[in-house]
Amino acid sequence: MIHTIAHRGNTRGRVISEENHPQKIKEVTRHHYAEVDVWFKENSYWLGHDGPEYQVSLDFLRNLKLFCHAKNIEALHQMLKDDIHCFWHERDYTSMTSKGFVWKYPEVYKDGKLWGVCSDWL
Repeated sequence: MIHTIAHRGNTRGRVISEENHPQKIKEVTRHHYAEVDVWFKENSYWLGHDGPEYQVSLDFLRNLKLFCHAKNIEALHQMLKDDIHCFWHERDYTSMTSKGFVWKYPEVYKDGKLWGVCSDWL
């Protein structure tokens, strides 16, 4: 089975005003996995692509259906401490997530096999 991963919560094309919005992510993860952009600033977690926009709780990020893309190094370090499923990359073609998935956008692999596809169109 190939899983679907909503890129920043998008499912029907890019809707910038809804990307990484906590309510949208909650809705999407009822049926799909989601990739979200996470920042750590002022001792709090935030979602947002170009900068921190929406403050979220630790429990929100511990959702088993999330792939959390650390957008600053502080987010990566804190998510690893808090056991949140996360990954980091800048210009890399692949990245290993903290739970052993290989993130090769748009493909995600587990145990050497295609596990899912991340897209704005699901």
